[in-house]
Amino acid sequence: MKIQIINGPNLNLLGTREPEVYGSTSFEEYFEQLKYAFPRVELHYFQSNIEGELIDKIHKVGFSYDAILLNAGGYTHTSVAISDAIAGIETPVLEVHISNIYKREEFRHKSIISKECVGMISGLGLKGYDLGIQYFL
Repeated sequence: MKIQIINGPNLNLLGTREPEVYGSTSFEEYFEQLKYAFPRVELHYFQSNIEGELIDKIHKVGFSYDAILLNAGGYTHTSVAISDAIAGIETPVLEVHISNIYKREEFRHKSIISKECVGMISGLGLKGYDLGIQYFL
């Protein structure tokens, strides 16, 4: 099984950005834990702060991978283009959020991409990625 994890803007700052919300572990450190926990899964990781690069990655893997875990960050609430990219591929996408978007500012309560995803995991910290992989297994 091939799973692509895609993280959007500001998630490169995990471990240092608002540790009270996002924790103190970098995603690179956590990704190593995921690879160890799921040795039979071919895991790939991509992060970008640029909307077009996220769309390009979705297009690139969206017909050949078994699953995508997508944390679109702030683009979750604003990007019709990312939603359209998800709608245009065959690979199922699971939306992941580290924080509970419904316990945050009102504008974060609306996800534009949710309707194109198979589901959403929100508010369980980095564990949400682990659970997303388990879902696809």
